[in-house]
Amino acid sequence: MNDKVDKLVIFLAKRDGIDKLVKTFQYTSKLVHWHAEATHPDIAGRAKRWEVASGLSRKAFRSGRFLTGFNGLRRSPGSTPTLRFLAVLANAGEMIYFFFDHFLWLSRVGTLDPKLATKMSFISAFGESFGYIFFIISDFIVIREGVEAEKKLAGSKGETEDAKQSIRKIRADRVMRLMAVAANVADLIIGLADIEPNPFCNHAVTLGISGLVSAWAGWYRNWPS
Repeated sequence: MNDKVDKLVIFLAKRDGIDKLVKTFQYTSKLVHWHAEATHPDIAGRAKRWEVASGLSRKAFRSGRFLTGFNGLRRSPGSTPTLRFLAVLANAGEMIYFFFDHFLWLSRVGTLDPKLATKMSFISAFGESFGYIFFIISDFIVIREGVEAEKKLAGSKGETEDAKQSIRKIRADRVMRLMAVAANVADLIIGLADIEPNPFCNHAVTLGISGLVSAWAGWYRNWPS
């Protein structure tokens, strides 16, 4: 029990940990609003206010986050030229997303002209979606390389302890990357709802489930080991 509490404290001490918790609030309240709108308008109204407050809070928590993408651009991590190139594209999109998200937040709280919100939302969502596409491609490439490496280890070294340890590392990395893919696909759907509104992406259930998938996948990835 104490170990779980310690891990929760460590998780919530991280900016990403707080973000995933508030994101859970945001998209849970979106689903509650959708479910209660017709039958319990008072509850639906409270849920909507909770959703809006959570969304604005997350934008405040992400102040300066675009520097993470800038740092990623500077380092351009990757074991091959292809992965380095994809990393540049992915981090560039993420940097645009977080940078223009500042102006979207300021527009929605009334510091800047509220009319700017639509344009800032589009630019931010476009950068976000652009980056996620290349993050997803990169993760699938690394997952495929990991599967091939695992087969070689199993075939050439048999049941040696070194081989088993290497295989465990590959499998653990694969799980984390699959979680990243799940989060990025979910966030891509949310981004597409801003770029090109459509009945599927903009439906409250689609957005709610996508937001929770993203939040919980991120929760899993950031939870202390």
